[in-house]
Amino acid sequence: MKKIFPYLMIAFGASLWGIIAIFVKGLGQYGFSAMQIVAIRVIFAAFFLVLIGLGRFRSEMKLKSPLDFRLFAGTGILSIVFFNYCYFTTINEINISMAVVLLYTSPAFVTVLSFVFLKEKVNMKKITAVAGTIVGCILIAGLSSGESKITFLGILTGLGSGLGYALYTIFGKFALRKYHPFTITLYTFLVAAAALIPVTGLWTKAELFLSGKVFLLSIGLGFIPTVMAYFVYTWGLEQTEGSKAAVIATVEPLVAMLLGIALYGESLNAIQIAGTLLILGSVVIVNLPSRKKKDLTLSQSQKNDL
Repeated sequence: MKKIFPYLMIAFGASLWGIIAIFVKGLGQYGFSAMQIVAIRVIFAAFFLVLIGLGRFRSEMKLKSPLDFRLFAGTGILSIVFFNYCYFTTINEINISMAVVLLYTSPAFVTVLSFVFLKEKVNMKKITAVAGTIVGCILIAGLSSGESKITFLGILTGLGSGLGYALYTIFGKFALRKYHPFTITLYTFLVAAAALIPVTGLWTKAELFLSGKVFLLSIGLGFIPTVMAYFVYTWGLEQTEGSKAAVIATVEPLVAMLLGIALYGESLNAIQIAGTLLILGSVVIVNLPSRKKKDLTLSQSQKNDL
């Protein structure tokens, strides 16, 4: 059971991400715009992270240099704000399941951006994964079928969410050279909140937060699919391999798909299902260990046996 538990925690964290549409659509019904919902998420998440930091990670709350705010402008504004805005817009434009699948184009963006900025090598496995993602997106866009709720804006913002999500990996890799993961997460959300509060006009709807449902949705959005999901997923990630975690995390679109069908009466046609499988298959391919790594692991195992 101890060996399985980390995997269950990874799946649980990914499942929490998969139910985010409940909070997004709920707040949208009260007239909050996509950007205001992003602001609600990062403000409440930042509040919870500060409390957690004061209770458990005080030493990790200090910055080594004020100039490092540039890194958190990258993770907080260029990634979190942009990604969430695109993602929440997509959820309201097209099917929830399609929104999550388009978010999963992020590994393709990570592959390209890592090659350009981090000088990481591109092999045939990565090229195949990127090609599969592109074809999957074409199928999801319904170029050969107009039956489902698909809009050009939804596809565009869906791909934007994948790009924004990928940018977190790129900026995060630079930040991890100097800081603990909690420090990065904390300042990412603090910077995002500071950037959004002045521009979203959220205070003009302050009276809505007096509604019990709006307040609960806001707390839920900031805690359940954000802070709680992050900590649960990270705990599981620390106990297992990153490649395995990335594959297990593909439970997120499955949960979102079931949510869309059960709560919002959504449906997918055969072509879009094929596109979904191509994108998720590409995520699995790009995270599979290479043959060299497998051989090295097997050789080390044989040595240990001797």
